[in-house]
Amino acid sequence: MKLYDSRLAPNPRRVRIFMAEKGMTCDTEQLDIVKGENLTDDFLNINPRGILPTLVLDDGTVLDESVAICRYLEEIQPEPKLMGHDPASKAYVEARQRHMEFDGLLPASEAFRNSFPGFAERGLAGTRDTVAAIPDLVGRGTASLARFYEALDAHLGEAPFVAGDEYTIADITALCVVDFASTAARVPVPDSCENLKRWHAEVSARPSAGA
Repeated sequence: MKLYDSRLAPNPRRVRIFMAEKGMTCDTEQLDIVKGENLTDDFLNINPRGILPTLVLDDGTVLDESVAICRYLEEIQPEPKLMGHDPASKAYVEARQRHMEFDGLLPASEAFRNSFPGFAERGLAGTRDTVAAIPDLVGRGTASLARFYEALDAHLGEAPFVAGDEYTIADITALCVVDFASTAARVPVPDSCENLKRWHAEVSARPSAGA
């Protein structure tokens, strides 16, 4: 299998960390999103949606959503389990993972994409059409991230990890959200969020975080 990747974006990083936790490797090709390498004819012939990450299986099947890719990897290599152990825990991990996406990743993307000069005419991912950024959305994304940080900090005051007692895909998504929001979107974690900062230091120290 082959992974089309980008070091510049949080979603491909989620897959890289997931693979690193499982000790998996595959062929990779780096695409520069800012330069629009994911919007070239060559790549659109592989994935017409023009988004990353994209995983091409040996039989030619194309998977292009981070969690779908991780689900495939979990199925072919179940250990260590990163998406739950039984019906209840699998559902809870999925719910928490989605919370990290909807409450954190989407606002971070909103704040970044609508403020980054390189995307001034590329307000939506995966299209070659001109779509103007909306600067007013930056404030909304920033405010949503503040709420996200507060809620996650409160949760991590009661549990060591995002989905309970074990490190899971929910932690991977949350780590990528926090790092992306703090750097690219320029919305760092407030000093008052001590639980979140404790968790972030711990998961950042895992070898997989550097994947």
